Amino acid sequence: MNKFTKKFGLLMASVAALFAAAVSPAEAALNSGVAAGFTALQTDALALVDLVWPVVIAVTVAFIILGLFKKAAAKAV
Repeated sequence: MNKFTKKFGLLMASVAALFAAAVSPAEAALNSGVAAGFTALQTDALALVDLVWPVVIAVTVAFIILGLFKKAAAKAV
């Protein structure tokens, strides 16, 4: 590891620790309306993720097939 990587890793670990320490007390102070809003937002986000997975799989398979086709076409010429 070089010097930059060590410093960057230390910085990221520090930021993560600071964020975790700051979020825990703030989470306990949420009122019920905000908590319900975040729960609804999480539910909607998970529903969107469920809708996106088939598209991601189809695009990935299409790129794999395209790569195989290009490889076969290059060998045929």
